[in-house]
Amino acid sequence: MSKSASGRDAQLKHTGLRSGWTTGACATAATTAAYTALLTGDFPDPVTVTLPRGQTPAFALAAEKLTGDHAMAAVVKDAGDDPDVTHGALVRATVRLLPRGAGVVFRAGDGVGTVTRPGLPLDVGEPAINPVPRQLMRSHVAEAAARHGGTGDAEITISVDNGAEIARSTWNPRLGILGGLSILGTTGIVVPYSCSAWIDSIRRGVDVALAGGHTHVAGCTGSTSERTVVGAYGLPEEALLDMGDFAGAVLKYVRRHPVDRLTICGGFAKLSKLAAGHLDLHSARSQVDKAFLAGLAARAGAGPDLVAEVAEANTGLAALQLCQARGVALGDQVAVTARDEALAVLRGAPVVVDVLCIDRAGTVVGRSEPR
Repeated sequence: MSKSASGRDAQLKHTGLRSGWTTGACATAATTAAYTALLTGDFPDPVTVTLPRGQTPAFALAAEKLTGDHAMAAVVKDAGDDPDVTHGALVRATVRLLPRGAGVVFRAGDGVGTVTRPGLPLDVGEPAINPVPRQLMRSHVAEAAARHGGTGDAEITISVDNGAEIARSTWNPRLGILGGLSILGTTGIVVPYSCSAWIDSIRRGVDVALAGGHTHVAGCTGSTSERTVVGAYGLPEEALLDMGDFAGAVLKYVRRHPVDRLTICGGFAKLSKLAAGHLDLHSARSQVDKAFLAGLAARAGAGPDLVAEVAEANTGLAALQLCQARGVALGDQVAVTARDEALAVLRGAPVVVDVLCIDRAGTVVGRSEPR
C-alpha cells in the first residue's frame, strides 16, 4: 500500500527481502492526511511523510471521511516480508480540531491499547502510542498547519481494525497494555526478520517487572519453559520474559538494568547453543554443536566410547538420551556451562543466574546452581 523510499530499495538489492512500515509510520501518514483534509477540504492521496532517518515514503489511503470538524483517514499496514502479526491491519486516524493553545492530544480508539502498569515509556492511563510515533505525528501536524494556515491544535485518535484480537498474539497483555495494540516504531521501517519488536518487548518486559517490584525474572524460550519455571519458582506472569531465541537480548538488557536473579529456562538443544557461546538460538542462525556436546560429556564423566557416540549423534536430544542411559549428567553440564556463558555476557552486573534445561514435555533434564 505504499511506495518505496530509497533506503527500502537499497535493502531490497542487498537482501532480496522487502522491508515495510511500522504502525507508527502508518498512523503518521493517516494523521497527516486527515489533518490536511480538515484545513483544505481535500485528502492528499497518496500522502507523503518524512521518517526519522529521512526516508519519504508515500502511502495510499484505504479509507477517508470528512465531516465538520472531524476527518478520518486510514492506511493498510504493509510489513513487507517480515512475519509481523500486524501486516495487513487497517490503521485509522481520526483528527478533530481543537481551540488555539490546546496542543496535540492523543486518544486510543478501538483496537489500540491503554497502559495499565508502570515501567513503560508512557504513563499509566495513556494510550499505547509510543513516544517516537507521537513526535512524528506532532511534527507532521505542525508542518501541515504552517503550510495551510492551521493552528496545529488537534485531537488525534488512533484505532486499528480488529486490533484487540491481534493484540492477543503480542506481549501487550503481559505488559499491562489492555484493549488492543501498541503504535510502535523508532525508525518507521520494519526490517524483515530483524525481530526488533520482539526484542523491544523483552526490554519492556524487564522494565515492567522492575517497576512492579519483581526481583526474580525468568527468560523462557516458550510456553513449556514458562510452565516449568512457574512450577519451580511460583513466578507471576509479569516476571516471565518470552525471550524466544533472543537470549542475548535478555542478557544485554539485564546487564544495563539489573535484577537480583535471572533464571534462564529452555529446551536442552537450544540451551546447548547458549553454552557454546551463541546468543541467538534460532535454528537458522546457530546450530547444535555435537563435538562441543561431546566435550561437555567428557567433562561430565563420559568415557571415550560414549564421547564418540555423542559426537556422532543425530540430534542434541539423542546425545542427551545416550548420556542419560549411562548415568552421565550431560544436562547438568550444559546448564552449568550456559549459566557461565550468561555470566560472561553480564560482565559483572549484580545478577544471580541459574539455568534449567528441559525436554519437550517440560521435564527438567539439567540444572545449574544459582551463581
